[in-house]
Amino acid sequence: MAVRKIEKPEWREFFDWLSQGLLGARVEIEVASLDLGDQIEAEWLPLLGITYDDKDDVLEIALQGVDHLIYGPREVWADLNVGEMMSFEVIDDRGVSQIIKLRQPLMLPSPSLLGGSPGRSAP
Repeated sequence: MAVRKIEKPEWREFFDWLSQGLLGARVEIEVASLDLGDQIEAEWLPLLGITYDDKDDVLEIALQGVDHLIYGPREVWADLNVGEMMSFEVIDDRGVSQIIKLRQPLMLPSPSLLGGSPGRSAP
């Protein structure tokens, strides 16, 4: 298992791909920070879409009944495992980590989409 950083120039393509590949899939959103601890924002709700607005610097994850906004995203990490992605993490400008977990893994595209920088090993 490896975690790969998705570089900012690839965010729009990455989130468009996720939005198409995960439409209707069930996801869980966990928010973690030193101030808040770990909290579940949404538990296994169907995904309606993911969009990144680079003008306003906001990532929107739309789920059935929940519109999760991440202001000032600074880092995006994808948790990769032999041809599949199980989760991705977005860290905002306050250091708050938002972990989006997939109930069913998403099959990975060609290596070019997740080419980014070399991966870091998961703990």
